[in-house]
Amino acid sequence: MTPDQYCEDKAAQSGSSFYYSFRFLPEEKRRAITALYAFCREVDDVVDETHDEGVARTTLNWWRGEVDQLYAGSPQHPVTRALLPVLKTFNLSREHFLEIIDGMEMDLDQARYASFKDLQLYCYRVASVVGLMAAEIFGYTDRKTLKYAHDLGIAFQLTNIIRDVGEDARRGRLYLPVDELQRFNVPAADVFNFRQTAEFKSLMAFQIDRAEQYYRQAFELLPKADRKAQRPGLLMAAIYRATLDEIRRDGADKVLNQRLSLTPIRKLWLAWRTWWFG
Repeated sequence: MTPDQYCEDKAAQSGSSFYYSFRFLPEEKRRAITALYAFCREVDDVVDETHDEGVARTTLNWWRGEVDQLYAGSPQHPVTRALLPVLKTFNLSREHFLEIIDGMEMDLDQARYASFKDLQLYCYRVASVVGLMAAEIFGYTDRKTLKYAHDLGIAFQLTNIIRDVGEDARRGRLYLPVDELQRFNVPAADVFNFRQTAEFKSLMAFQIDRAEQYYRQAFELLPKADRKAQRPGLLMAAIYRATLDEIRRDGADKVLNQRLSLTPIRKLWLAWRTWWFG
């Protein structure tokens, strides 16, 4: 298996919206974004699938060293070997790869966030940074596009948090800010015990409205000149927003006991429609 094939398999196995969104890209850009996504999946899996915290931290440190090896021109892992030719074509910074790892490590350091301001750093590292790197691969002419990519990343991560509340609670994690739980009179115990209350439903409606606000901000920031180049991000947004709409329609409190996901056919249809019709 070649490094590119390894990354392709990693992306396909995830069933993520990312996978459906970059199927329409030219080959060079598709290989680059697939390798970047595979990197994100690898370091995310370290935290999600390693039950020993010490082993997880050691593995993340190994990945930091592997990023150094990548920029020294001698990577060992299939993902970083796939990324090596990407660095020659696209301006991807070493610091951004390390920020992604730092974001994943935050899941080992804390399971709660006091306020949305605290949560924003996490969202920036695990999502906005990826958006900034993706924008470099897709191409842009106006630096305002980077602000669009930053805000779209926040919107994506907020959507993930909303969708995965129940799944995260089963892992002992709660990304809903503590001050907002208190404002809506939702004890953390209600979330960890999967209680679908009217208060929790109101809290989730607030979370959905904020995610929608970030989508609107991002779209307003995207310069017209870069809209065509940035279509893969708009494809993802179409899929993520459809998921958000389904959650709102189905009852936002139900995220405690089920993880809503669009079918592969619907994801592909949304991606195709957005690619051709905007």
